[in-house]
Amino acid sequence: MAETIDDLTVNYEEDDVLLTKELDKVILTRGAWTTIIFRFVQWDAKKEAYSPDRYAIRRYKKSGDTYRVQSKFAISSRDQAQKIVAALSRWTEAPEGEEA
Repeated sequence: MAETIDDLTVNYEEDDVLLTKELDKVILTRGAWTTIIFRFVQWDAKKEAYSPDRYAIRRYKKSGDTYRVQSKFAISSRDQAQKIVAALSRWTEAPEGEEA
């Protein structure tokens, strides 16, 4: 468990192999409730290579001195990520209360 927001990561190692490798992260909100979007790859032992980029949004809650995952959403593909970006862009560019 991480004690600071900046220490939160999706990196995961097992048997000296980095199975989940964080490439980047953007902290969307800070505080007792923190939201971060991660860009990462996962090790595929059969192919002996990392997967294409993957993305996840995680929400953390500070409990005592550490942050714990409260919820997470995996974005399954680049195509899905682009659709999410397109929808959010359309909604946020439209005047408030109107649908674009």
